[in-house]
Amino acid sequence: MLNLHRHSLAAAALAVLACLLLYAGAGTPKPAADWHWMDILAEGGMALVAGLWFVMTLSSRPGGLVTRLLAGGLAAVMLGSWADCLDEFFRIDKGAAWDNWLEALLPFGMLVLTAGIYYWRHEQFLVNDHLAKRERLFRQHRAFDRVTQLADAAYLRHQIGLEQERDPGGQCALVMLDIDGFHRINRAHGQREGDRVLQAVGHMLLLNLRNEDLLCRYAGDRFALLLPGMDDHAARQLAQHLCTMVAMMRHHGPHGALPVTLRYACTPAQGEADSLLARVSAALEGGAMPRAATVAAPHADPA
Repeated sequence: MLNLHRHSLAAAALAVLACLLLYAGAGTPKPAADWHWMDILAEGGMALVAGLWFVMTLSSRPGGLVTRLLAGGLAAVMLGSWADCLDEFFRIDKGAAWDNWLEALLPFGMLVLTAGIYYWRHEQFLVNDHLAKRERLFRQHRAFDRVTQLADAAYLRHQIGLEQERDPGGQCALVMLDIDGFHRINRAHGQREGDRVLQAVGHMLLLNLRNEDLLCRYAGDRFALLLPGMDDHAARQLAQHLCTMVAMMRHHGPHGALPVTLRYACTPAQGEADSLLARVSAALEGGAMPRAATVAAPHADPA
């Protein structure tokens, strides 16, 4: 797929060059006094911007129908605008049909681009459903963790504040989950395998949450859950269920299955975000909350 994108970029560059050579060879250069700078800036600027969008689309999206439509439409807009711009530098015979066809690429490209945006819109609905438990309420890509693709602690603090503003005094719970013996997994199998464990646990947790819940990677091997409309008792039941599901998960490492278990701490999500997180972290570190081994089969040291 990467090679296909490279070939598309190379083809677009060759098309731009071929267009320039065609106008230079078939047309008569206009004197500088006849140049219309506003048209040159507008049409040349549109070609440049469409070209940048074309490159960005190919470099940031996987292959597929939507990518082909978006990139193809932008390429046509770029070439049509480029032909319009070259018309300002070269005088072309009015009877030359190829000139009109090249300029017609602009509206044709807009139609193709519109079709791409239509299908992209449907794609986004599916992506939004997939990301609902990771984002909640609004999207901020800079707040996402690179390993797990979950939001980070700063995003969680902001969401706690938003939930309290949205429903002051309403029921809401905060759960923190910690992977037992995660340092032993890193030590025995390396950081890459540790990252795979974090990803697997994150996916398992997402599968067992409601759409309105928010899952974040708080720090290191800790995950945090914001559970709107849920009281402390229900949150503890959910946390025990999550611990059970993760303990039953079979994560296959380089030397066989790696047992993974969690421990958790809960608190009502009332009060200032930093103090809430500090309180639930202290409860987790103090061992006041049950471990996964109390609700699932105990695990052996993976080392």
